[in-house]
Amino acid sequence: MRILLVAAAILSTLCADAFGQAYRWVDQNGRVHYTQTPPPPNARNVQRKSFRSGGADASNLPYATQVAAKNFPVTLYTLPNCGSPCDQARALLVKRAVPFTEASVLTQKDADEVKRLSGKNDLPLLVVGTQVQTGFHEELLNGLLDSAGYPSSVPPAPIETLRKMNPASPAQPQQGAGTQPAADAAAK
Repeated sequence: MRILLVAAAILSTLCADAFGQAYRWVDQNGRVHYTQTPPPPNARNVQRKSFRSGGADASNLPYATQVAAKNFPVTLYTLPNCGSPCDQARALLVKRAVPFTEASVLTQKDADEVKRLSGKNDLPLLVVGTQVQTGFHEELLNGLLDSAGYPSSVPPAPIETLRKMNPASPAQPQQGAGTQPAADAAAK
């Protein structure tokens, strides 16, 4: 009987995960129930679990991806008007479900950081652990990700899960007095 209850609880939790919520509650006879629907008013010890988070989190990524992300974090440096090369690099990371931080190069300080990392001002710049690659060259970027242990074939994940915006860079580029010179410097 106990095995049946455990199996029912697991099945209920899995189904609730698909629908977004689950309830755990105790009835008047002391029996524990797991349901997707709200418990009756006389239920005791009600616990509501919500599984709707607006997308998967990093723990839902394949184990190999989690290990690679821990050992070889990925940062993609882009420019607001970079165009196709930056879009293609970003799309490659999303296709391979690689968690990454995207840093917009908006200031001279950002451009100096790109120069320090790669010795060039070319964008996009992909940093995988301590390895760097400038520009969009699919074979080279895939080789860099392969050598870091990122799987080449994985289930898709939403970009919101994969992209962690760099706190030092605003999500939306802002045009300011110091922005344009850095952009021009990074584009050269």
